[in-house]
Amino acid sequence: MYTSKHPSVLVCCALVGALAAWAQPAAAQSTAQKTPGDGRPSLNGIWQALNTANWDLEAHAPRSGPSQFGALFATPGGPSVIVDGPIPYKPAAQAKREQLRAKRWTEDPEAKCYMPGVPRANYMPFPFQIVQGTDKIIMVYEFAAAVRVVNLDKVPESPVDTWMGLSVGRWEGQTLVVDVKALNGEAWFDRAGNFQSDSLHVVERYTLRGPDALDYEATIEDPTLYTRPWTIRMPLYRRLEKDFQLGEFKCVEFSEELLYGDLRKKPTR
Repeated sequence: MYTSKHPSVLVCCALVGALAAWAQPAAAQSTAQKTPGDGRPSLNGIWQALNTANWDLEAHAPRSGPSQFGALFATPGGPSVIVDGPIPYKPAAQAKREQLRAKRWTEDPEAKCYMPGVPRANYMPFPFQIVQGTDKIIMVYEFAAAVRVVNLDKVPESPVDTWMGLSVGRWEGQTLVVDVKALNGEAWFDRAGNFQSDSLHVVERYTLRGPDALDYEATIEDPTLYTRPWTIRMPLYRRLEKDFQLGEFKCVEFSEELLYGDLRKKPTR
């Protein structure tokens, strides 16, 4: 449900989790522009987006949530993070987005504690950590304990599609470029019903803006849903609290009623 059952993928994730637990807290890495031995900028640290993209990538006014919760689950208004206009949906895909938006309280994969996918993992309201090596860069996310490995060396094609896909990176000057394929298309981009398919192709760009900020950009391509590629862009900010570390938000138990409540046996007399 949450990751591929392919043995090599599970072993990789176990190793990555161990390495992430070993990594130093963010405060120890807060002098960001130190570079490793290969002369590349260091992206090490714990980062977080400070925007409303997880609620809706496009510009949006505040929206109400379920009435029984008052303002608790209302959507805060915010500007678009899309560089080149609204999402260029094909008509059928646009109609499906509207249907999903109407059912977002139960259909959003975030509500079910599924893996967030790419690029959504980077702008959810949770921090994530980058651990940079020479041949691999690890990204560890607080939400649902999601993990990605960015391969800077040559790797084979993924044998299966997964929630977080296969990430292959390269350096273009001082920018880390990550090509993400083999996504299973089950994730959403946000809580507004903007969805994906398994034809999704994402190219990310991470550029160090200064000691405590990254410029993040992702270009999204999927000819089954969109009339052209489109791009999102936003800053990511370093968490500067002393000895700050990722927490655990393993939310599976919180989603069990939503996922399986209808299977519960009714009490008998």
